Amino acid sequence: MNPVVLRVIPLVAIVVMAIVPLVASPFSITLLNYVGIGAIVALGLVLMTGFGGLTSFGQAALVGVGAYATAFVTVNLGLPPILGLVLAVVLTGAVALLLGAITLRLGGHFLPLSTIAWGIAIYFLFPNIPGLGAYDGIRSIPPISLFGIVFGPNWAIYYLIWAVLAVAMWSVANLLDSRVGRAIRSLRGGATMLASLGVELFRVRLTIFVFAAVLAGVAGWLYAHMLRFISPSPFDIRPSIEFLLMAMAGGATSVYGAVVGAGIVVLLKNEIQDILPYLSKSAGQLEIVAFAVLLILLLQFARGGVISILRRFFPIARPLPKAAAEGLPTRAMPPAGQPLLSIDGATKRFGGLVAVNNVSFTMQTGEILALIGPNGAGKSTLFNLVTGVLPVNAGRIGFMGKDITGTAQADIARSGMARTFQHVKLRAGMTLVDNVLLGAYPRTQAGFLRCLFRRDREEEARATRVALDMLDFVGLGGKAQELAGNLPLGQQRVLEIARALASDPILIVLDEPAAGLRKPEKVALAKQLRAIRDRGVSVLLVEHDMEFVMGLVDRIVVVDFGSKLMEGTPEEVRRSTVVQEAYLGGVA
Repeated sequence: MNPVVLRVIPLVAIVVMAIVPLVASPFSITLLNYVGIGAIVALGLVLMTGFGGLTSFGQAALVGVGAYATAFVTVNLGLPPILGLVLAVVLTGAVALLLGAITLRLGGHFLPLSTIAWGIAIYFLFPNIPGLGAYDGIRSIPPISLFGIVFGPNWAIYYLIWAVLAVAMWSVANLLDSRVGRAIRSLRGGATMLASLGVELFRVRLTIFVFAAVLAGVAGWLYAHMLRFISPSPFDIRPSIEFLLMAMAGGATSVYGAVVGAGIVVLLKNEIQDILPYLSKSAGQLEIVAFAVLLILLLQFARGGVISILRRFFPIARPLPKAAAEGLPTRAMPPAGQPLLSIDGATKRFGGLVAVNNVSFTMQTGEILALIGPNGAGKSTLFNLVTGVLPVNAGRIGFMGKDITGTAQADIARSGMARTFQHVKLRAGMTLVDNVLLGAYPRTQAGFLRCLFRRDREEEARATRVALDMLDFVGLGGKAQELAGNLPLGQQRVLEIARALASDPILIVLDEPAAGLRKPEKVALAKQLRAIRDRGVSVLLVEHDMEFVMGLVDRIVVVDFGSKLMEGTPEEVRRSTVVQEAYLGGVA
């Protein structure tokens, strides 16, 4: 789809939505109000679930926190609704911060189960907190009044709801198109990959969890002042499932999907409620069944939602991000021949298995050093000790004269050590330039709020310059806007190297970079690695391909059964009978 058309569509949508109250019936306006409020909540779930992989069944409870907060302030204390909004935002954010700190470290199915637990707990708190009206709820909530305008009638609050939704969509779109947004979009790539880029996984997850809660709190504020009455019943587990269904039905990886999904669910729910009483006296129970069937069908046939289906017919042609004339500041590289990496007696045990046994070696700046050995020799485990993925049981690891033993992986990455992986870890659904921009994450500073309100554009342009330069350096400059998943394996490995170089490393650690490559690709890779060394970046690599290693590296460390066999130049290693026995089982 043409970028110009993409800019026109939102403008047309705004004009249409502005005209709707002039021609629609009061009931239709009410339905659209519910759609708008649902879309605000679903927008938070797009961030959490669609991009972050955090499934929550407790968002309705957080909507309730916002609704009860503003109801209490305006009815019991007689304060204006704008202070109710402040309390709704602060309280939902604080609740989410507490719950997130406790539950977000859980993995697998435990996290969704925990959201069900705290969602139900909050729901049962509402009728049992003094001053909240028990099961009768709170009545006579005043309408919202801002700048002398009273948003009392349905048509009036309609404009406020959809204006808030528009601002929320703009903010989330800004966020996703930023350094923080790229980290959010990469959460499904795994903790190890993100930490290797200097990203603090828990901090990013907690940020989107709290932000989604704030959106739910704002939705609760609007809901309370629209209905002018609240009780506990709208905030149990069933509405939470509906909110999740909204995000999934529209498209859990699209800002517009939240609106589309909310429209589908609200309108479909209205139709079901009209039809079911004719089919059964137990219409309430059948409504739950109908939505359960809808959810199953959605998971089976349209997991990407309506937006993903539309994208098949109307693919979006994204313009190349704006790049500055100059890139980001670079670090001063240490002179060649200085001590860089020191491994002193490193030992790693997995139960009774000793994977790395008292290994020691040193590496100098400006050299290419290879770590070789038969399968199962402990090479990748040693790499993971060096990069902080695994803790050592004994020994010491030093980098740039500092002891990094026990240092977090993200901190090691930020100190100047970048890496690639044996099995390529890219975000297949992101463009090449966005994948490389991920590598520049530790070199940029824009925080959540700056990204949310698009105050990061200058830094983004400088980071984009770096990313495009790195793509040119590895020979992928003409494919910047292609999806990484469309590249052949050889180019994916090269792209991973470009991402590592974007972090401006002192040392780049490559885990079997030539695996699966054809001979011409290996020749090109060797040339690139020498060019990387010429830029002042030292290279440490694990590799099985002896021909590739021997013609490339300055020195080799050989390991077998977790222990170091020898260390020397390629020629010394080639002549070693010990190495020949390790690889061939004996010497002819």
